[in-house]
Amino acid sequence: MIIPMAEPPVSIRDMHHDDLTMVSDIERRSYEFPWSHGVFRDCLLAGYQCLALIREDRVAGYAILSVAAGEAHILNLCVDPGFRARGYGERLLDELLYRARSAIVREIFLEVRPTNETALKLYRKKGFHQIAARPAYYQADEGREDAAVLAKKLVVES
Repeated sequence: MIIPMAEPPVSIRDMHHDDLTMVSDIERRSYEFPWSHGVFRDCLLAGYQCLALIREDRVAGYAILSVAAGEAHILNLCVDPGFRARGYGERLLDELLYRARSAIVREIFLEVRPTNETALKLYRKKGFHQIAARPAYYQADEGREDAAVLAKKLVVES
């Protein structure tokens, strides 16, 4: 009888400046048009909620959340290609939603490529729905690609 190996434990913590090299590496391996190391650094310096998912003392995923004026915006959520389909993206998203609720956010937004079916499936599972489209939002091989704008209400207004 073969006993399957258990997944190593993962944790989510605030991102540190020392994580930026690993985060940037995951970003480059995940996207054709990745964020630069400087963009991640600027998110940390701006005080955005920057999270790192840690597996065996290494960054295996990350997420960036901006909170202002009763709203939150998921700016980036990514899992290392070698660790996808293990529920890590959902764990990161759950933590972002928890932090947004803790900040008494009324609504949370994000943009996603309409071709990113895996991400769309996760966001829909968590109660996001499309409210708009942003034309020519993403850089693409040939020109630009639209973004689907998704939203989820977190606090019911009375």
